[in-house]
Amino acid sequence: MATSTSGPQPTLGQERPVGQERTIGQLVADATADFSAIVRNEIALAKAEITGEAKLAGKGAGLLAGAAFVGLLGVIFLFHTIANVIAIWLPLWAGYLITTALLFVIAAILGVVGKNNVTKVQPKPERTIKNAQETIEALKSGE
Repeated sequence: MATSTSGPQPTLGQERPVGQERTIGQLVADATADFSAIVRNEIALAKAEITGEAKLAGKGAGLLAGAAFVGLLGVIFLFHTIANVIAIWLPLWAGYLITTALLFVIAAILGVVGKNNVTKVQPKPERTIKNAQETIEALKSGE
């Protein structure tokens, strides 16, 4: 087993004096610390990516909910008016039937637009996955 030298030992990133060799224990400790730092950095990158995507998804969902609520309020009055205007030429029930059909068409359009916004979200942290794969390849090849 190698013996340690006396005096302060340089930490990661510091140069050692010429002629002073590191022990196997120091090499293993440095490798472990470096690997730990790589893993921590990859996790931090994944968190940053997922946070950004979650904010985008939350914004889209909030906008969809707001649009639905305001649309509902306006539609209630608008379609009562339309049904009564149609009732000038047709029976009242026919006016309400036509306006109800129109409501379903508008709901379908809003639903498709909202779904398209939500599907744009990419929940996988693509950059982090790519970085992690590159790191694994570098470690395997011994670079």
